[in-house]
Amino acid sequence: MRMPVITRFTKNDRALSRRRLATVAAAAVLAGGVQLLATDTAWACGDYRVTGAYEAPTNVPGLSPDTAITSAKSSVVADGSWNEVSLKVTNKAGEDAHGMEPFLGLVTPGSGAAARPKDVKVQFQDYTGAWKNLQLQDGCSRVIDVTGSQRQRMAANSSVTFKFRYSLAPSTPVGVTTINLLASTESAGSQGPGNSGFKPVKVTHPQDTAAAEPTTPAKPKPTPTKAAEPAEPVADRTKDAVPAVPAAEAPKANAPAPATTAPAGTPELAQTGSSSTNTFLALTSAAFLALGAGVLFAVRRLRPQR
Repeated sequence: MRMPVITRFTKNDRALSRRRLATVAAAAVLAGGVQLLATDTAWACGDYRVTGAYEAPTNVPGLSPDTAITSAKSSVVADGSWNEVSLKVTNKAGEDAHGMEPFLGLVTPGSGAAARPKDVKVQFQDYTGAWKNLQLQDGCSRVIDVTGSQRQRMAANSSVTFKFRYSLAPSTPVGVTTINLLASTESAGSQGPGNSGFKPVKVTHPQDTAAAEPTTPAKPKPTPTKAAEPAEPVADRTKDAVPAVPAAEAPKANAPAPATTAPAGTPELAQTGSSSTNTFLALTSAAFLALGAGVLFAVRRLRPQR
């Protein structure tokens, strides 16, 4: 009875082990697939032009034409003004390049602020000489690229110069102080890219330009000197002046004193001069002083008795 039970458990345990192994194997395959997918995506997102001028391998047939930047400014201002760039495309292959299309892009190096598609405008000069607006796409690795410049056939062992122009708007972040121009060419059915162009460009902003310009102090304007006006005659200036009141003359030494006689009909008052003496007033005052002194003396004598 025990043997069949043990055998049954053994069979069940083997089945469980096989299920576990299958589960672990499936998980490993899925994890590896996720890693490969992530690696392939990161590789596809990279841009071979961002690290500098790319040199294509030699003796490889079917590569796209080579591209070089032959003319471009070394510094630009983010004020919306146009900056022209010339690209020279060379087909070194011994056969025509069909569906050839040149590209001009830019990348903001570093890890800080970066230029955005809304801050950049790019135009292409077509075969008629007219400038054509190009659509921009936000690429990987902080790259802004153009699409739809002009596809054409390029003869074997020939070169063509194309002209682009770009502008940076005032809305470009202030932290963007350098951009790198990227130039390349693609052709239909190519086996790989050809040489690419690369040029660093310094970016300044309108506020930086205004701060760098020295301010010249304004020169003082000369003050015109008026001719001296002739002095007016004294008689004309004092014509309307109020006549001064003459000062009262001092009485002469031998002049008689003014009369003090009252007008007729008015009773004449008694005259009391400052030098006249009044005996009655003097005696009365002395009596009052003596009386007051006696009262004061009597009061002081009576206080101890109380």
